[in-house]
Order: sequence, then structure tokens, then C-alpha cells
Amino acid sequence: MPETTPFRRVLVKLSGEALAAPDGYWLHPQTLAGLAEDIGRVTEQGIEIAIVVGGGNLIRGARISAAGWIDRATGDSLGMMATVMNSLAIETALNAAGVSARTMSAVSMPTICETYARQPALHHLDKGQVVVLAGGTGNPFFTTDTAAVLRAAELRCDAVLKATQVDGVYSADPKQDPTATRYDRLTHDEAIARDLKVMDTAAFALARESRLSIVVGSVHAPSSIKAILMGEAPSTHVVP
Repeated sequence: MPETTPFRRVLVKLSGEALAAPDGYWLHPQTLAGLAEDIGRVTEQGIEIAIVVGGGNLIRGARISAAGWIDRATGDSLGMMATVMNSLAIETALNAAGVSARTMSAVSMPTICETYARQPALHHLDKGQVVVLAGGTGNPFFTTDTAAVLRAAELRCDAVLKATQVDGVYSADPKQDPTATRYDRLTHDEAIARDLKVMDTAAFALARESRLSIVVGSVHAPSSIKAILMGEAPSTHVVP
């Protein structure tokens, strides 16, 4: 099995839904503990990790604003606060597993966690700490996918790992089309030309402009973040 990886620093993008319990409760302690152990194994390989997590297990600003009873900017603000809650839960699980972690929020909450700034975040990463980046971009109308790519570019990451529900990028939704083809490797231009839904449009455009590789793999067992990064689990690499 491969023992090395081309990545020195990776930003892991997690969906909020991945943290939810089977009964629908917003957090699942066993999932958090497993994630923390997985991230710990990654850092033991010398890979520096930043994390961006969504807030969809709690609230989706775009969805509630579409219902018409709240404006989009306010809805997105609620969503950003949801990501802070998830990030603090991940930080707690990491520290409990013996992995040094620090939450930094783009939405200033100084009594709860450190406010995000690029140089301190780089300093934490250089020291080997996992940095959990909360609050999205700090602005409405931008998804956490866009926040993940933005932070990856700012923090000189080699790639964004999008840990998702399927084990890569497919020509169609594999849950709806059993004949869908999984791609092992694509270029940014090929993904755009084929209209493949790697990330939302703004996020993917920024990744292409920043020449960031995107790795897409499954967050579910038997896969793991370590296995994806070490080439031991199926994934799709979208490269410049």
C-alpha cells in the first residue's frame, strides 16, 4: 500500500450532514470520535490539516430564505453561526483524541474562539495544529465550498479534499443512474466542460484560478480521509 502522499498541507471540506446522528440529532458523538481518530492518523503521516465544515445539519440559510419568511443575508448569517457550533464540536473531539486543534472563526466571537486571520492560522499549521475554520467566508451569499477553496488558497494548501457521500466524481448521480461512470482523474477544464458538479460554480472557478487540486472521496466507511489521501481508497483527483 502507498506510504507517501504528494500533499504536505490539505484543507478537508466536510458537510454538516456528515456529523448528524442516525436519529436526526444534529451531532453524533461516535462519528465525531471516529473523525478525530482519522484526522489524527493523517497528521501522523506529516500532513498538515485545516478543516471547513458546513452547517446543514442545523440550518441552511438559502433554504429558509427561499421559504420567504427571512431574507437571504440573515439566513446565511444563521448558517455561519451553525458552522461555528460544528467547528467547536470537531475541535473538542480532536483535542479529546490527543490531536491539538484550534477553531478560528471568520465571524468574530472572541469569547468563544479565535477570530480568523491568515498569519496566525499559518502559524498554527506550521506548529502542527489542526485548524478548524468556522464562519464560512464571513459574508452572506457564499457557500462553505467557496470558503474552503478560499482558505485553502490563503493558507498555501496543496489540495482541497471534499469528503462527500460518494467515492468520487461521476458522470451522473450514481444513486439515480447505475450506469454512471466514475472518473479517476480530471482537469479543471474537463470538469467544467462536462458540467460535473464538483463544487458550486464560484468555488470551482476560484479553485481553477488558484490552480488548486480537488480530491473528492467518500466520508463513509470503509473509506477514510487517511485512506483517500494515501491513495488507498477510491477518489477522483481534479487537477490544474
